[in-house]
Amino acid sequence: MSGRTAAPFRADHVGSLLRPPALLAARERFAAGELDADGLRAAEDSAITEAVAMQEEVGLQAATDGEFRRTSWHMDFIYRLGGVAKTDEQIRVRMVNAQGEGAFTSAGLAIREKVRLDEPIFADDFRYLRSAVTTAVPKLTIPSPSMVHYRGGTAAIDRAVYPDVEEFWSDLSAAYADEVRALGELGCRYLQLDDTSLAYLNDPAQRAEMAARGEDADHQHLRYIKQINAAIADRPADMKVTTHMCRGNFRSSWAAEGGYDFVAEALFGELAVDGFFCEFDDERSGGFAPLRFVPPGKQVVLGLVTTKRGELEDADALKRRIDEAAKYVPLDQLCLSPQCGFSSTVEGNELTYDDQVAKLRLIVRVAQDVWG
Repeated sequence: MSGRTAAPFRADHVGSLLRPPALLAARERFAAGELDADGLRAAEDSAITEAVAMQEEVGLQAATDGEFRRTSWHMDFIYRLGGVAKTDEQIRVRMVNAQGEGAFTSAGLAIREKVRLDEPIFADDFRYLRSAVTTAVPKLTIPSPSMVHYRGGTAAIDRAVYPDVEEFWSDLSAAYADEVRALGELGCRYLQLDDTSLAYLNDPAQRAEMAARGEDADHQHLRYIKQINAAIADRPADMKVTTHMCRGNFRSSWAAEGGYDFVAEALFGELAVDGFFCEFDDERSGGFAPLRFVPPGKQVVLGLVTTKRGELEDADALKRRIDEAAKYVPLDQLCLSPQCGFSSTVEGNELTYDDQVAKLRLIVRVAQDVWG
């Protein structure tokens, strides 16, 4: 058993990191008109340089920019797709945690023109990340095509623009394929498609909500898998693509519950990615049995270390859980990561910077013990 030289790595992480206080202050000054765009970007550059250095110092083989230039892990990207308009309606996602109930809210979206890629999204962000790494592979995270549909549903599509919804799906995958091609030309060789919908659809309550909107909730995951495959079919031969599937992450709360059972057979058997980041940090995530559908040659990154709380996991307990997962998929196909990002939105989860670093160090140490 050995370390991996290709992504996803034995010790990996999802993407977002807690925003440092100096960056949050710069964002506030920018919002108040006291700092210009160049000043904000300089603050972001400085914070990203430090974040990359931290990731390399703890021993991670992949580094992200922490999503420091974003307000949310997905909406910043989606609103930059041609044809997607921001609306005055509010998207409200019910979120819960041990303390009770809350909500993630965002401006709504509508498809009012043909979907297209007007220019590569996050291109400058990736260029800067690539310049900041010294030993790690620069990893870019973007929301999967599924999220464009899941956030607004078919009702958000102007039927005057798309009388046939099949054309919407075709254009959406084509826009993503253009993005993947552009990122490949920039040198991106590790791309992650974040897709909460594929995890949400395991929750009967989420499927009921979707059905109430008139969607085919029992087969929606098959549509999403088909469109992701179309989007990444022509990626560069040496580009590794993973997907991350969690049940929501906003200020240490979540939106959905339940194991991966409902989508597992199609998801693991048909989705043409190189690796699956799966959330397994608590009983909310279900057991490892769905991993029996993972075919040879695909990696599963076990999200065993929670980003929802600061308490540090026990290394031996993590190793026991890895052994448990290895009953369903060979140990050589497994990796270890946090269950989600530390700051899927600018607000961040309820833990400290030191907690975050300790958890990343623990992941690296356990991975070295298990795989060498």
